[in-house]
Parts: sequence; structure tokens; C-alpha cells
Amino acid sequence: MKTLHRIVGSLAGISMLIILLISAFEIGAYSDYGWYERAYIKYDVLADLEMEMEDVMDVTQEMMAYLRGNREDLVVETRVDGRNREFFNAREKAHMIDVQKLFVGGLWLRRSAVLLLLLTIEILWKTKGDWKQILPKACLISIGSFIVFAIGAGVLFMTDFTRYFTLFHEVFFDNDLWLLDPRTDLLIRMLPEGFFLDMVVRIGTIFFVLAGLMLGISILVLKFVKTRKKNVRMKKNVI
Repeated sequence: MKTLHRIVGSLAGISMLIILLISAFEIGAYSDYGWYERAYIKYDVLADLEMEMEDVMDVTQEMMAYLRGNREDLVVETRVDGRNREFFNAREKAHMIDVQKLFVGGLWLRRSAVLLLLLTIEILWKTKGDWKQILPKACLISIGSFIVFAIGAGVLFMTDFTRYFTLFHEVFFDNDLWLLDPRTDLLIRMLPEGFFLDMVVRIGTIFFVLAGLMLGISILVLKFVKTRKKNVRMKKNVI
């Protein structure tokens, strides 16, 4: 039974990590469109796009709705250089189909992780596993280990962001549609490389805050369980 509980605990830890990672990404990408506006001002994208902020923000919200699966296409009409036109060209739309698959796939992965976590809790409950110890320990091991990895990867990432940003695209995309030309593609003018660096920092910060809360709660639960068991033993000895 202990082996089963170790396996179930490991699955629970992995599930919690996946839920945390994707939630941090979702919060970073969707919780504050004011952040996008500030980033556009920082990188002066309005001048590069020859657009008004209101129009850029409208395009942004439509694009993010599409990436989440809430729009069927990226036919987005706007004004560029005083003229009405579609914002996304054929190449950009083709690339964004691939990006949408990653976004929607991530949301489905989180749903699957939630179901797996619930399943592990049910298994522990039915097999009388000490879930008050198993789950916090699983959280500490999985999230704690990932934090060590994330810090190392983050340091490496910051040494040469362009290199690893390119590597990311080469790993997750099996075509070269992500290689956009600022002379013809508005998307790369709206989202320059610096924008993505700032977004990585934003998501990373959110992840570390959430991870810190989860680790703190896990430690408190383990201390509570340990103290409670100690008090029970003391009472038995008194009796």
C-alpha cells in the first residue's frame, strides 16, 4: 500500500505543478490588459504600426480571445495609417493557428491535471492514505524541485534571450511561419522581442508568488499534522 501511496502522491504533485504553471501563464496573459497597453507604450509600437492605442487594444483583445478558442478566426478589421484593413495577413493567421493549439492544449492539459488530482485524492481517501501528509509532501517535492530548475533556466534564459526564444519556437513549431518580417507583418511590430521577455518575467513572477503560497501552506499543514500526532501520543502516554 505504501508503494501505491508513493505513486499516487507523485501523480498528485505533478498535477499540482501543471495546474500552477498553466494558471500562472493564464493570469499573466489574460488578467490585465492594462499591462499590454503599458508595454505598447514602452516599446513605441503605435509609431511602428501607425495605429491608435484604442485600435491596437481592440486587436489585442480579439487576438487573445482567438488564442483561447473564443473566436473562430482572426479576421480582425482595424485602421492602419488612416486606412481600413485586416490586421492579420495570411502568414500571420497560419502561425496563429499553431499558437492557438498551444494555448488551447494548455487549458485542456490543466483540466486533465485537475481531474487527475481529484482522482488521486479519491484513491488516498478510499485506501485510507494519510493525505494530510502525502499531498503537502508531494507539493513540496514537485514544486520545490521545479523552482530550482526554473531559477537555473531563468538565469540561462536571461543570458541570451534571443537564442532561447528562437529555440523555443524551433521545439514547439514544426514550420517556419513564426519567422515574420516587420516590413510586411504587423504582428511582429505589435509584439517585439522585448515584449515577450517582459511577459516571461511577468508570468515567472506570478508563478513564484503562487508557488510560495502553496509551499507555505504545505509546510503549515505538515507542521499541524506533526503537532497533532505528537499531542495524541502525549495523551496516550498520560492515560
